[in-house]
Amino acid sequence: MVFIPIILGVVALILLVTWAKLDTFISFMLVCLIVGLASGLSITDTVNAIEKGIGDTLSSLVMILGFGAMLGKLVAESGAANKITNSLVKSFGLKNIQLALIVTGFIVGIPMFYTVGFVILVPLVIAIAHNTKLPLLYVGLPMLASLSVTHGFLPPHPAPTAIAGMYGADLGLTLIYGIIVGIPAILSAKFLLSGTMKRIQPVLLKDYVVETDNRFAVPPLKICLSIALLPVVLIGGSSLIKLYIPNHILIEAIGNPAVAMLITVLMAVYFLGIRTGRKTTEVMKILSAAISSIAVVLLIIAGAGAFKQIMIETHVSEQIGQVLGGLGMSPILLAWLIAALIRVSVGSATVAGLTAAGIMIPMVATSGVSPELLVLATGAGSITLSHINDGGFWLFKEYFNVSIKETLLSWTLMETTISVVGLIGILILNLFV
Repeated sequence: MVFIPIILGVVALILLVTWAKLDTFISFMLVCLIVGLASGLSITDTVNAIEKGIGDTLSSLVMILGFGAMLGKLVAESGAANKITNSLVKSFGLKNIQLALIVTGFIVGIPMFYTVGFVILVPLVIAIAHNTKLPLLYVGLPMLASLSVTHGFLPPHPAPTAIAGMYGADLGLTLIYGIIVGIPAILSAKFLLSGTMKRIQPVLLKDYVVETDNRFAVPPLKICLSIALLPVVLIGGSSLIKLYIPNHILIEAIGNPAVAMLITVLMAVYFLGIRTGRKTTEVMKILSAAISSIAVVLLIIAGAGAFKQIMIETHVSEQIGQVLGGLGMSPILLAWLIAALIRVSVGSATVAGLTAAGIMIPMVATSGVSPELLVLATGAGSITLSHINDGGFWLFKEYFNVSIKETLLSWTLMETTISVVGLIGILILNLFV
């Protein structure tokens, strides 16, 4: 019975946004109220859940998205994006540009939170599509597949790391096994979705299609690359140093994604702004324009966070656990299925993974299955079928300037493909581990 309000809520949200053409954030708020009340929550509890969902979601994203938008705008306006993309195309060639971005996404994705990697790399993807005239999704989806695999499968990302701790899995083995199954999952997005990548051709967002202003100098390539990769160096480097020097306040500080992004933006202000001949006031105008461009995105993601919290408050995960717990299927399949259903219900991959892990803990010791593979199965399930209650869905939709239908046919299909292919890889690896 608990599933009925959720199903009706998802349908209502789709109709309000696509058919009634109502503002997405307002649609989220209406659906949250209706689903909360229909599920038995009081009006006070429903509103509190909405506030908590918005607060929890934006508290972790607003600084990262804000600084990421500033960095992306500076990289674009200064000509750095064009210089980097021209260098990539020259080094790998147009035929291998997808492979270049897959490698870039994988390297960047391992040490960084998904959203940080997204806001850093997507402006470069847009610049590549603009300069080469290649379809945007053809260029962008394989790179996002890399980021999704690192987010769902690989430590040191929060969910895989926490799940490994809950299962008693070895982090090193989890990382190795995750890379083994993750690479085919990423490549599957490149090959299986090639038709989708070419069929859907959105108009590039003007915010990131920037012609070089000849009044100002374009920074050297080494400066452009250094600024673009600085967050990776700060976050990834601090993670490595912490293995040998734990609990050092300075290392902890520069490894924090928000602090790392702030440092990078300050460096970009100087090297990509002031040093190119721009006045400080001109650079600040660029930053202001960047912030205004993500206001709508923040509201939409906030709405998705509120909807996620309503789903949590209605105890959907507990219901799923009770329904599936006694089915007697393979622990790997069960971990994937529980995480997948929670993901579909609540939207958040992290919530889906951790909740599924909590349900699976009693089965880990007696299953006879490698706990590392169970971590990967849970992570793979947690990234499947991203749809309208997931902040990443709306982040993709707004940055790539596609419709909800096109987002479902591209982003959702990509996430599901790497999830299913990842599961197949885990099942095969289970035969040898």
